[in-house]
Formats: sequence, C-alpha cells, structure tokens
Amino acid sequence: MGLPVVPAYCGDPRRTPKDHQRPQRYRDLPRTAWLPSLLRAVLPGLREHVAADGRRTAGACRVTQSHVRELESELAEAFGLPYAVAVSSGTAALHTALVAAGIGPGDEVAVPAACVPMTVAAITYTGARPVLIDGTGHQITPATRAVMAVHLAGRCTDLPKLADFATAHGLRLIEDACQAQGSEYAHRPAGSYGDAGCFSLKDGKILSAGEGGYLLTHDADLAEQARRFRTHLPVDHHRAGPRFGHNYRMPELTAAQARRALQEFPAKLARRRAQAMLLMKLVEGTPRVRPMHPPPQENWNGYSALFHLDLPRPRDFCAHLSEAGVPNSIGTYGLISADQLPAMAAFRPTRCPQAAKFLDHTLAVVLSEQDDDDRIRHLAHTIAKEARSWN
Repeated sequence: MGLPVVPAYCGDPRRTPKDHQRPQRYRDLPRTAWLPSLLRAVLPGLREHVAADGRRTAGACRVTQSHVRELESELAEAFGLPYAVAVSSGTAALHTALVAAGIGPGDEVAVPAACVPMTVAAITYTGARPVLIDGTGHQITPATRAVMAVHLAGRCTDLPKLADFATAHGLRLIEDACQAQGSEYAHRPAGSYGDAGCFSLKDGKILSAGEGGYLLTHDADLAEQARRFRTHLPVDHHRAGPRFGHNYRMPELTAAQARRALQEFPAKLARRRAQAMLLMKLVEGTPRVRPMHPPPQENWNGYSALFHLDLPRPRDFCAHLSEAGVPNSIGTYGLISADQLPAMAAFRPTRCPQAAKFLDHTLAVVLSEQDDDDRIRHLAHTIAKEARSWN
C-alpha cells in the first residue's frame, strides 16, 4: 500500500485553492509540513517550560495543574483584571462564563447577528435562547438575562455605552473577545467592561498556544463558579457546584506553551498592528475598496485588515480573492450572519438584513505572523488589481 495522498497546502493559509488541488505524498513535502498546526504551535514552548520541569508535566492528569495556575496569575496581571480562569477553548470560555453568570434554560441572551457561529453556539449550550440584534437596536424582553458583546476582527463596540445599558436593565454583560486580545477601548482592554471577557488561544490568534482559552473577570464569585464548571472531577466535593461540570480543563502542555506565548505577546501585538496598518495604507485610494480605520478612542489590535467593498457581488469578489491567494473571512471561511446559520432554524430567528449587508460588504483579510512586508505588499497589489477589473 502506498503512502496516503495529502493536499499540497497542509494548512498553510497562503496557498490558494488551485494549489489545494495538486496532491502530493508525504515524502514529497518539507519535513514538518504534514504536522497539524496545533502541534507546530506547541512544540517551541515545550523545551523551555516542560523539559526543565518534567515532573510537573508528568502529573498533568491530576487536577492540580500548576502551569495552569501560574498562567492564570500571569494573564490576570498582564491584562489588569483580578481573576483569570483558563479553559480548553474560546468556545468553552464563552459557555463557562455564561453558566457562571447564571444563564440557563428559559433565559434569553441578546447577541449581534454579525458574529461567528461559535458565539451563538455557546449560548445554546446553556439552554438559553440567542436573540439576534440587527444593527444597533436592543431587543430586550422580560426573559432577557444577558447581552453578549462581540469584538469581531478585534474591533470593539461602544463598550462604556453598552455597559451602562446592561447595568440600567439589570443584565449580565459577557464579552466575546476571542479575536480582540490586545484591543483597547477608551484606554481599557477589551474584555474588561463586562462581567466576563472571553478569549481564545487557538492557532491564528495573536496570543496563541495552538488551542485553549480563558476568561477574565472582576467578579470573585463568577471566577469561582467558572472554576467549578470547567471540571467534571472536583477535588473538593463539598465545594462543588449544584450542577455537573464539563471537561473544559486546559492541559498542562497547553498552559506551558501559553505562558511562553504571553512573554512574546507585546512584540507580536505590535507586529500585527503594523501589518494591518501597512496593508490598509497600501490599498488606500483603490476605487471601491475603502479601509475601515478604527475611531480615535479605539486602540485596535489589527487582528484582520478591514475594508468596505462598494462592488457588485461582494461575496463573489471575496471568493475570487481567496482563489487569488488573499485569505479572508468570507471567501475562505464563508462567514455569514447568524440568522442564516442552518443550526439557528430551531430558534426561528428574524432576518437580519443589516448584519448580512455589513458582513457581505466587509473584506477582512486574514493575517499571520509569517506575513513579512513583501507578503503584505503582494496582498495589497492583488486586492487593488482585482478590484479595478471587477464588474
């Protein structure tokens, strides 16, 4: 039996779909090209944080998790909040935060329709009903218990205004800041305005451990409830919560890599901001493609370079760009408004034309730390060239 055929791109977002169609065999690939992206992200940190202290990591099956505890302390200090709770993913952080905030069956959670599927999925995991917000309206009913802010592509909404709204209506405010590590609004970090801010450590994030997530909070009780919910094997059964927990614990190896990544985060954040601003500057002046600069009060992390498209068939244009080697949220990942998700049909959502139009006309170019200035210039040239000839 021969070696299995694998796609040529092997997880490299810079390769085009045409490249994807050219199969190669493992022996024809670079030595590490076949490795999953998660493994490639984790390996560099293991020598420093694990090999030097193998006995701690050898006990990773225990619930004590010393690297996790140290990571939580370091995250809280780095982002200026008193409590951090590490979990297995960004989605797990959202689910855990909602449950820790008291959200459950029969409740409603207001959430922007312009979000990723994982955001509304986490709400449904609690038994609550996601109520989609189209545009700037707030759909509040007697069953509404929380509002979820979504910082898509690292861009923040008017967080002081939203926090005041939640307080005035007695609602919990949960921030989906999974793409907003390092973003600030009015000199405060994303994730610090609500009852909890939720973050992802998945590969592709500016602060990445390959996988994992965490939540930040000012609320000691919410942090304690979150720690109880993230494990289905409580060490102290007398302090266990009234519900069974989940297997949402962060592995020790992931925590070790996250601690190393946190040390490198300021430099990577500065680089991502520079990448995004360079791409937007180079595309500036291209007809029908307008860079979406943040307002003065927002210190954006540059997660994705954002452009408003004034083009016919903008989703087709995004797909065309993806084929031309420009990865983006629509053409590469198929982002749509939450009301269009098949899994939302059970909740009978109202249509959200404003959110759909906003996403359809937004080109969010996916960046990575491997993109040097030459790569950024190539992306800008491709966007400008294809936009000028699009009709």
